[in-house]
Amino acid sequence: MPFLDEVEVQLFAGKGGLGCVSFAREKHMPRGGPDGGNGGRGGDVLLVARTSRNTFDELKGKRHFRAGGGGPGEANNRAGRSGEDLTLELPVGTIVRDAARGHVLVELLEADESILLLKGGRGGRGNHSFKGPDRQTPRISEPGEDGASRRVRLELRLLADAGLVGLPNAGKSTLLARLSAARPKIAHYPFTTLQPRIGVIERDYEQLTLADLPGLIEGASGGKGLGHQFLKHVERTRVLVHLVDASSGDAEAIAAAWKTVRSELEAYGERIAGKPELLVLSKSDLCLEPPPVAEVARLTGCEPHVLSSHSGEGLEEFAQRLFALAQQPESAS
Repeated sequence: MPFLDEVEVQLFAGKGGLGCVSFAREKHMPRGGPDGGNGGRGGDVLLVARTSRNTFDELKGKRHFRAGGGGPGEANNRAGRSGEDLTLELPVGTIVRDAARGHVLVELLEADESILLLKGGRGGRGNHSFKGPDRQTPRISEPGEDGASRRVRLELRLLADAGLVGLPNAGKSTLLARLSAARPKIAHYPFTTLQPRIGVIERDYEQLTLADLPGLIEGASGGKGLGHQFLKHVERTRVLVHLVDASSGDAEAIAAAWKTVRSELEAYGERIAGKPELLVLSKSDLCLEPPPVAEVARLTGCEPHVLSSHSGEGLEEFAQRLFALAQQPESAS
């Protein structure tokens, strides 16, 4: 199933209820005054951030969502019932944009955060509200007001402390599975990871979220391959963990793979390229000789960390470096 991380929907708050026209009729008051109650208010549209939601799959195939309308007013000055609110539960990290103009309306960044997006219409007044010195038996009432409506585009930006980037088959999914309780699909062909997955790493009573992001290819910043669908998720991570397959043992090939991904990050913008980066030489267990760390450092300008997700070499040291890097204050950029 494709990863649904963007969807456009029309939202409608509820219409207010109709005001009532009624007159009191009792034995001792056969021709009583107006007692028509007001209509109930329309339901609101609320957005709630839930950690249990990871995509917009539950919205698939649905394009219109409506809150409940208010009930009509009743006799004896009884107000109509309020309309049922519409509550959309969305993933943490959802950005809500106005579909027509494109500007951001709200961002859901905290778990269980609730935001009132659209307010329901006011209920219409019943005839009791129109009674006055010069109008003893009003036979008029008001219709309820329409609720607010808006067409919005929902975009998901994953929120994670660190994001795993690299070319397809660099070993990102294997590393995530080894370090956390996440169980991403792992296979030896490109684009096994077609949707981001998040794992939690725990060390010394501290937690760090690590996102396994789809593999980059040359041209991704221009939309090639998974393109922008991948890069927009990288924006929300604090640290980049850049995995490069070092099994060839060829320093120039390793540096070239690193450069391919770096070029795409830089082409997308400084918001990604300027993030702290940890270069990791993966699959060290497949090297016939120790990986050329010094030469790779010279070619890339980064001090690489060597590890093997299969043998466990360097994993604990990697986790320590990652925690230290993720805990550094974010730059102003």
